[in-house]
Amino acid sequence: MKESTKTIAQNKKAHHDYFVLESYEAGIELCGTEVKSLRAGRVNLKDSWCNIVDGEIFVNGMHISPYDHGNVFNKDPMRVRRLLMHKKEILKLFGTLQQQGLSLIPISLYFKGSKVKMQVGLCKGKKLYDKRATMAERDAKRNIDRALKERQY
Repeated sequence: MKESTKTIAQNKKAHHDYFVLESYEAGIELCGTEVKSLRAGRVNLKDSWCNIVDGEIFVNGMHISPYDHGNVFNKDPMRVRRLLMHKKEILKLFGTLQQQGLSLIPISLYFKGSKVKMQVGLCKGKKLYDKRATMAERDAKRNIDRALKERQY
């Protein structure tokens, strides 16, 4: 049986500020009103990041807006949430982060079946000249596509 995936949110700033070297899938520990808010698409990954503390991985800075009808059951929108990964994967990531000075950044949040999953990227920061080169590449590709489209007509 094939599970459907529905993207909730993308962290576009992550691709602008970082080179994504590897990506991992992790579950996320949420309460009921947070899941309902996610189904409405009320989440922001823009300035979020992950850290590893005592063999557990946490996501910080992710904002999930309070559910409208949640009243007393709503949690703090900016609370630190635990990610669910295998211990072996977490220890491997921890070793890599310590040695090479890389960052762990949330890339996207999506539903896989009925579960909420997060794609976490092992990232290296871009310098200003890298960002400019990426923008120049994108502009060149856009111009080529325009030229090809005009030739077809």
